[in-house]
Amino acid sequence: MSAPVLVLNTGSSSLKYRVVDADDGTVAASGLVERIGEPGSRVVHAVDGEERVVEVDVADHEAAVAAALDAFAAHGPDLAHLGLVAVGHRVVHGGTRFSEPVLVDDDLVAAVHGLAPLAPLHNPANAVGLEAARRLFADLPHVAVFDTAFHATLPVAAHTYAVPAAWREAGVRRYGFHGTSVAFVSRAAAAALGRPIEETKQIVLHLGNGASATAVDGGRSVETSMGLTPLEGLVMGSRSGDLDPAVLGHVRRELGLSADDVDRALNASSGLRGLAGDNDVRGVVAAAEAGSADAELALDVYCHRVRAYVGAYLAALGGLDAVVLTGGVGENAAPVRARALAGLAHLGIEVDAGRNDAARGPSSATRISPDEAAVAVLVVPTDEEWEIARQTVEVVTAAAGPTVGP
Repeated sequence: MSAPVLVLNTGSSSLKYRVVDADDGTVAASGLVERIGEPGSRVVHAVDGEERVVEVDVADHEAAVAAALDAFAAHGPDLAHLGLVAVGHRVVHGGTRFSEPVLVDDDLVAAVHGLAPLAPLHNPANAVGLEAARRLFADLPHVAVFDTAFHATLPVAAHTYAVPAAWREAGVRRYGFHGTSVAFVSRAAAAALGRPIEETKQIVLHLGNGASATAVDGGRSVETSMGLTPLEGLVMGSRSGDLDPAVLGHVRRELGLSADDVDRALNASSGLRGLAGDNDVRGVVAAAEAGSADAELALDVYCHRVRAYVGAYLAALGGLDAVVLTGGVGENAAPVRARALAGLAHLGIEVDAGRNDAARGPSSATRISPDEAAVAVLVVPTDEEWEIARQTVEVVTAAAGPTVGP
């Protein structure tokens, strides 16, 4: 590995990790520490396609990073011999302050803590993970890569909400998420088209348990569906997506729900789960095929929302070269892809049934539209860890300055 990076993705009760080469995406090992601070915590460590599961008490995030290091020591590879060049961290929310990846220092950690009101479920855990990793990897540079940073190019009209000035001054605006994923797949899609990304117009549909649409013009985000938080936009596994804000007052009056009750319901009990009782698209598709009216409705609503955003973003872009599907659903759910893009032939968007059915979990960018279609429809596997590693090395290299020759 020429530029190995340890990538850490710290959640409130979990830690995902991967050692990946920033140059070619080669993975030396990956893993997951689950149920941090809870009974039944464990480490799942994968090397060369083989998983090893270790039950271990993980009291906090520092213990989680230490448990991951123990897994490397026990099952390989030897981190000391890999020549790690840096540690890259996924941080969910950078607010308006961070529009690009940055080296981690005490001020950066304090800033991530300070942005917690914008991402209360994510940023506190991200900050704790930063602190723990810096103590355990004190000799390596650390870089924070923000989910929101890719969307810093949104035009003012696209990121501004029509709300009172005091709200806007408090940070209420559209930020957008899934930025590292969109950056990776939009670049891969341009390569698959054989064109510079600066010359392409793309709509990227990141469809997973969380789902978003982004209009990418010349490699820059110009519209995106997620907003202040990841709740806005498309229908998701357990999130409602777009909703009339007057619903909040209505259910408080009619059902006696508090603001916290509504927030939890919209994030955890809505979306596909709210419509069909299952937040997993695979289960919803199976139930619909078995005759469930609720599941059929859930798919109709889900796909209608995707199709509506595609039309809106085509208008925003003023033209379109590719629709790019990624994420767990986008990469694997052929029936959902076909259904979501049905009826758009008049816009040049078509799906070839045979190609679509064959593209289940493709290993590289795969075209599922007819050759003669005006707009390419591509399935592109995302690799956020590789993107984080790549951006991490760019920051570290820039900070080191130019190499002085003899």
